[in-house]
Amino acid sequence: MAVLTPERTESAPEKPSRRRFPSAPRPRRQPTPSLPRDRRLAAVLTALLGLATLVTRLWDISYPADLVFDEAYYPPEAREVLELGYEYNRGYTFIVHPPLGKLLIAVGEQLFGYDSFGWRLPSALAGTIAVVVLTRLARRLTGSTLLGLVAGLLLALDGLSFSLGRIGLLDVFLQMFVVCAVSCLVVDRDQVRARVRAGADRVTQSGFALGPRTWRLAAGVLFGCACATKWSGVYFLAAFAVLSLWWDRSAWREAGVARPTAVALRRGLPGAAWALGVLPVLAYLATFTGWFRGENSQGRHWAEQHPDTAFPFVPGALRSLWHMHAEWLRFHNGLSTPHPWQSEPWSWLVDGRPILLWNPQGLTDADGDQVIRYILMLGTPTLWFAFAPALVWLVWRLVARRDPTALTVGVGIAAGWLTWFVNLDRTMFIFYMAPVLPFFVLAVTLVLQDVLGAARASALRRRIGLAAVCLYLAAVAMTFVFFYPILTGQPLSHAEWAQRMWFPSWF
Repeated sequence: MAVLTPERTESAPEKPSRRRFPSAPRPRRQPTPSLPRDRRLAAVLTALLGLATLVTRLWDISYPADLVFDEAYYPPEAREVLELGYEYNRGYTFIVHPPLGKLLIAVGEQLFGYDSFGWRLPSALAGTIAVVVLTRLARRLTGSTLLGLVAGLLLALDGLSFSLGRIGLLDVFLQMFVVCAVSCLVVDRDQVRARVRAGADRVTQSGFALGPRTWRLAAGVLFGCACATKWSGVYFLAAFAVLSLWWDRSAWREAGVARPTAVALRRGLPGAAWALGVLPVLAYLATFTGWFRGENSQGRHWAEQHPDTAFPFVPGALRSLWHMHAEWLRFHNGLSTPHPWQSEPWSWLVDGRPILLWNPQGLTDADGDQVIRYILMLGTPTLWFAFAPALVWLVWRLVARRDPTALTVGVGIAAGWLTWFVNLDRTMFIFYMAPVLPFFVLAVTLVLQDVLGAARASALRRRIGLAAVCLYLAAVAMTFVFFYPILTGQPLSHAEWAQRMWFPSWF
């Protein structure tokens, strides 16, 4: 007779029984909201917001007529692109960014001449596009046209984005490309989910072919353009490429596939490798066409001057480009020269150290009193001071609700802000926040969504929530108007200027 369980003897001590407590139920995954049906109204309101944004950025954009801050580099390099087709190989090296942003500045210079309006107009257009696309992205993520307009309005009223849209720097183009690329991937996510649901009757354990994914291809090109503006775009590319595959897995999981990870990798990874791997590289290299064709472009003939290098079978032009990129990487990693307007990533969330762009001295009015014309790259405080609480709320939504929108926003914040903590010895500036700003704005919008209340809430609850949201938007708008003079260099008396210098670090 088989003995299944040994008999307990008197000498064997009795083991204390373990009391089993019921485990806490896992929070149910919050579904992805569907798009509202007010397409025409949403399009009209978004267009009006975009028009208003463009007008505010173009108003008196030519002031000051001189190059300010890092305009000392990019508009002149854009002019070289117009005249030579490439950036000139100088004896001193300040060409440390890919060419696409300077090519876009060159378009404005070609159309309107080499002056402050010409080299700043492309920035105004890029900033406006970012506002419009963010409006549409927020509408899709939240399923609300109202919240989409709230997000776009907050970005339009942000002082730092406003300043970047009125100056010939690269970061506003990076912001535009990142927002557009992420928006394309979100549309691709929704299309894939719709295709999987439509094919539910033929879903097998190995899935089925999803067909062409043009929005993902467009995202790959736009991510390549982001990297071709500034290298920090690669963090967004890597993060959202992984998230895109995760979205594919979620779609197959909802369809009831037993092994959704394997199916997502089989059905999505080959296309993702092309769309979000190869295509961004090709788009990036395409922006170097002028560099390849130029005889005196920076580092173009390095391989010919150093024939004894590794991988001699690789064409010399590509080896030269690789070497130049290695020099750029060495420059960026070793950039530690102190700067009076540098700041650390943790201080960015509270406007810790904005950047002074313009402050001419010795100005007086007709009575001889001092006049101050001050242009400070400053984020709107009532918006920026909400970033840290919104980040905490975002984590709560992600953990407690398993909210897919919170996941998307959190990935954007991790790619655009947390990555700057990797090398804290590097000299950094607050305008590095430009590409991640839309995601912090989305985080604030999600807080306002909960303030507004769910659609099933009572009418009184919704009215109170709407009043609170409107009150906050009014506070942000009034703060923007209050700081407008020091965002645009309007003439101020010393007392008026001092009213707007809230913290010593703003001096």
